[in-house]
Amino acid sequence: MLIIDFSGLKTIENSTDKMPAIGLGTWKIGGDFIPNHSKDAEWVEALKYGIEYSIEKIGLAMIDTAELYGAGHSEELVGKAIDGLPRENIFLVTKVKSENLAYNRVIKAAKASLERLRTKYIDLYLVHWPNPRISISETMKAMERLYSEGLIRYVGVSNFDVPLIEKARNALSVTDIVVNQVKYNLIHRDIEKDVLPYCQKEGIIVMAYTPLEHGEILHLEPIRRLAKRYLKTPAQIALNWLISKPLVVAVPKAEKKEHIRENIDSMGWRLNKEDIEFLDKHFSTKQ
Repeated sequence: MLIIDFSGLKTIENSTDKMPAIGLGTWKIGGDFIPNHSKDAEWVEALKYGIEYSIEKIGLAMIDTAELYGAGHSEELVGKAIDGLPRENIFLVTKVKSENLAYNRVIKAAKASLERLRTKYIDLYLVHWPNPRISISETMKAMERLYSEGLIRYVGVSNFDVPLIEKARNALSVTDIVVNQVKYNLIHRDIEKDVLPYCQKEGIIVMAYTPLEHGEILHLEPIRRLAKRYLKTPAQIALNWLISKPLVVAVPKAEKKEHIRENIDSMGWRLNKEDIEFLDKHFSTKQ
C-alpha cells in the first residue's frame, strides 16, 4: 500500500521511488489552449520558488504539466524553471494529448515534450484523455517503448474509468499503470464509487486535479471552522483531507508565491481521524 508519512512523501507501488503528496499544477500557466507570453518571467519565478520550497520542505518537488497547456508553452516555462535545479529532486509529470495517441505520434510528442522541458527523461508520462478512435493497446505499446528506452520512468493515464484502465494495463507487458489523474475534491467525489476503490485495491495512485474546485471549497463553513481550529487555511484543510487518503495525491494550481507556499504547507501534518470522518460524512451527500 502507498503510505503517506508526516514528511509529505508517498511511495510508489512496487518501487522505492517517492512522490510528494502535493504537487504544482500548471494549467493556464503559459496559456490555456494557445500560448500566452504575458507573464513568462513571473510564472517562471513562481514555479522555481515552488520547486525550491518543496525541495527545502520535504526533499522533493512534483510539477504537473501537459503538451496541451498553452500549446506546449507551459512545458517551456517548466523547462526554464527547473533549469539549474537538482533534477533528481524533481518529479516531473507531463501528458500526451488525445489526438496524439497513435503509436508514432506518441513517440514524437514525448520527444517534443522532452525538448521543451529541457530534460532527458520524464518521471511520469500520462495519457491526458482517452481517444475512442485510437486503440489504447496501440498507445500503450508506444508508452512501453518510451519506458524501455528510458525516456519515461513511469506510465500513467488521466480521466480513465475502470474498464479503460484495465484495458491499458492489459496492453502493457514490462511495466504497469502507476497513476490515474482525475478530478477529485471534497464536493466532487464521483470517483469514490468505483475508480478510487479500484485504484486503492490495485496500488494505483489517484492524482487529484481541481482539488479546491476553483476556490469554491474555501468558502464552505465546515472547512473554515476547521481551519480556525487547526490554525491552517481553508485550502490546507481541503488538501490535507485529500492526501490523508491512501493512494491519493493532489496537484493544485497556483500562480502566486504565497498560494504555492500555502499549498505545499498542506503537507507535514494531519487532520485527526474524527475530523476526516466528519468531512467524509458532511460532504457525502454532495457527490
